[in-house]
Amino acid sequence: MTTYSSFHDRSLTDRENFWRDEARLIDWEAPFASVLDYSRPPFAKWFVGGRTNLCHNAVDRHLAGRADQPALIYISTETDQQAQYTYAELHDEVNCVAAMLTAHGVGRGDRVLIYMPMIVEAVFAMLACARIGAIHSVVFGGFAAASLATRIDDAKPAMMITADAGMRSGKVIAYKPLVDEALRIARHPPRKVILVNRGLDASLVMNAGRDVDYAALRREHAGARVPCEWLESSEPSYILFTSGTTGQPKGVQRDTGGYAVALASSMRRIFCLQPGETMFCTSDIGWVVGHSYIVYGPLINGSPTILYEGLPIRPDAGIWWKIVETHQVRTMFSSPTATRVLKKQDVSFMRRHDLSSLRYLFLAGEPLDEPTARWAADALGVAIVDNYWQTETGWPILAAQLGVEDTPRKFGSPSFPVYGYDVKLVDGATGRDVAVGEKGVLTIAPPLPPGCMTTVWGNDERFVSTYFSTIPGRQLYSTFDWATRDADGYYFVLGRTDDVINVAGHRIGTREIEEAVQAHPGIAEVAVVGIHDEVKGQVPIAFAVAKDPTRVANAAQADSMRREVLQTVDRELGAIARPSTVHFVTLLPKTRSGKLLRRSIQALAEARDPGDLTTIEDPGALDQIRAALGASG
Repeated sequence: MTTYSSFHDRSLTDRENFWRDEARLIDWEAPFASVLDYSRPPFAKWFVGGRTNLCHNAVDRHLAGRADQPALIYISTETDQQAQYTYAELHDEVNCVAAMLTAHGVGRGDRVLIYMPMIVEAVFAMLACARIGAIHSVVFGGFAAASLATRIDDAKPAMMITADAGMRSGKVIAYKPLVDEALRIARHPPRKVILVNRGLDASLVMNAGRDVDYAALRREHAGARVPCEWLESSEPSYILFTSGTTGQPKGVQRDTGGYAVALASSMRRIFCLQPGETMFCTSDIGWVVGHSYIVYGPLINGSPTILYEGLPIRPDAGIWWKIVETHQVRTMFSSPTATRVLKKQDVSFMRRHDLSSLRYLFLAGEPLDEPTARWAADALGVAIVDNYWQTETGWPILAAQLGVEDTPRKFGSPSFPVYGYDVKLVDGATGRDVAVGEKGVLTIAPPLPPGCMTTVWGNDERFVSTYFSTIPGRQLYSTFDWATRDADGYYFVLGRTDDVINVAGHRIGTREIEEAVQAHPGIAEVAVVGIHDEVKGQVPIAFAVAKDPTRVANAAQADSMRREVLQTVDRELGAIARPSTVHFVTLLPKTRSGKLLRRSIQALAEARDPGDLTTIEDPGALDQIRAALGASG
């Protein structure tokens, strides 16, 4: 058996042969002439000269042996709809959408902006773009018009595909008015808009000459066959704008061949899924996790994939586990945020379903605190695998690679660097490597492995200046995250380098304090921010959600709980990290992808403008922050 250590070492010391072996996991229409071209650092080109196609690898190549097997399983608890597509049926639908696009003049290298809810037509559209060599840019459904317009202007799409509306928690979210306004203010609007009418928005108005009905086009092009466009490995497959970007958004540009190889490899080496075994990823296709592990990764692997529209607690907190039981899910991928939501629910919802098919629950998207990891492991009785990565990398940077070696896991740690990643922990001020146990910036020595971003769309200079120019004296890719490494080689991610609180010269990561607060058994969630202090520079304050709201129902109870929490922080991390106060709220401000809006909370606490809130899940959460701050004077 290969050990993790030898596998990872070979990926760095013998890159050419290592990745040549991994490249056998996908189909190539023409072989590559060389594995890596790194003649222009930090830009890397993988599998140079090879021609392949993401849609062929995700769909067509499975028709010979899996045509009648499930490929895409759709479940919406918002509309109470379900559908299942075999590989043959998926092939038909994707060809149909590809024919729609080509009939409207969309071809190789053209951009198609996809602004859609979690519906099957969104997946068909992504795969159709890949089929014809068009570059898709999926924008998370629900972005405000101005934010959508900036992404339109950056991508300059020839075509847009959208829907009348999405749904969340039983409420209709109209997309079309946002699209109309975005196209009105955009400088480079697309020629045509294809619209999926779900019948959710009775006020829908089509723009004559621009908007085209998806259902009518589907009837027109039913049965069409559109050949795959074979792309050179380094040609772009998609653009994905980083969420939470201030100013001009950064379009992460992904290649074709390297991405296909990385995903095919990761499905076996990291996610331990065999062809035919089902994967359930609870993310959204508007985010990178959805791209990689709802759409492309499972399908390339020959695994049925579940597309879920809904919440983890609607109609009840057992819905995800019902899906696991019904579809015999083998590998599940979710987020710490979602897990903490479920942690507040009665565990009986989980235990009423047969979860014997489930082997792994992977969690990523933010640092996974140890209490949440322990709760999930105990409640589910399955392996909890923390993994860490970014929109920019497209697949995990740190993870246990159980398909290589079943290494022991430590709660709160995403384990080790993934093969292909030459990870360095460095001092952000001097560039030196830090010692074991010392906090440093998590960086990657280039070349970045296959599957990672190749540049910022339309801006090579920004790619270099943003990601490779922040560490003094060294050309290293910066994740802009703090981390430590213990004596056993396990990494612990502490949070963003710009989420550091400097208390009287002591630099403390917000995640460190949040984990200490969450060590109190009565706390479900917490956000910690640093606010200006005339004496100490900054002091941390905490906004916490109690598992049992009756524990903080009045001022006396809240004071009692607050004292307990502060004592817990003293015990877990030391008095220097103690928040100056703990405010109790019933929900925290988050983006729709589940990320805490710490900067907005901090701004309110310092009486500043909270900034762009177009991605906020529930505006009422910020009102609670304002009320808590007002009550404290």
